[in-house]
Amino acid sequence: MAGSPPTVMAVVAIGLALLLAGAGPAAAQNCGCQPDFCCSKFGYCGQSYDYCGPGCQSGPCIGSGGSSGGGSSGGSGGANVASVVTDAFFNGIKNQAAGGCEGKNFYTRSAFLDAANKYSGFAHGGSEVQGKREIAAFFAHVTHETGHFCYISEINKSNRYCDPNNRQWPCAAGKYYYGRGPLQISWNYNYGPAGRDIGFDGLGNPDIVAQNAGIAFKTALWFWMNNVHRVMPQGFGATTRAINGALECNGNNPAQMNARVGYYRQYCQQLGVDPGPNLTC
Repeated sequence: MAGSPPTVMAVVAIGLALLLAGAGPAAAQNCGCQPDFCCSKFGYCGQSYDYCGPGCQSGPCIGSGGSSGGGSSGGSGGANVASVVTDAFFNGIKNQAAGGCEGKNFYTRSAFLDAANKYSGFAHGGSEVQGKREIAAFFAHVTHETGHFCYISEINKSNRYCDPNNRQWPCAAGKYYYGRGPLQISWNYNYGPAGRDIGFDGLGNPDIVAQNAGIAFKTALWFWMNNVHRVMPQGFGATTRAINGALECNGNNPAQMNARVGYYRQYCQQLGVDPGPNLTC
């Protein structure tokens, strides 16, 4: 009856609706997510691997990436990673590093392909052209970060890269989380979850990333699939923003940003694909 006091059940229903409406995209039960968010297997919206990984129902899902197995041809559509990243392509990058570089005897194509087998959503989820662009983008950033596979670890190792406020992934005593590997993964809040997903003690033994090429490439693809893969459709500039943000974008370091763009253009040309729009950030 109009004007009568609401029942208890009606109050509960209204309160629940208001709670879900105000909770934001990460807590939108049963999905109906914003365009850039994934609907997880449990029916919630988010952008991390927990939402976009296995069981993802809709949105920019990562195929079967993140789970073991699957093969480099896993996921839907895209490019055949092993066929695109040939010995000639991989070694063509590494051979440009100086002879004394530590990375020349560390980084291998087989280690990369092993990592791609684990994160099989890489270069998949779209067309073959999009897959090749993602491969070109990944190796453009790797080339820039490591100097053509010259460096395994960050040159300046004095910065601990420990966020003491991150209690989920607390820093281990005496451990440094400076950049290591193909994408120079940094910070305790990256080492911790990367280690959990890959199977090593990221907080207690971050040095293993600089000692095991397979783990090194897996950390790079873990970071890529969690932070970069979903923005690839926006153009190469969005991948630079996802990796280095304000350090290079918005005119803060155009020389570094343009260096990445140059490598990307070069690799797209080698792979026979147009680089697409929005190359800068």
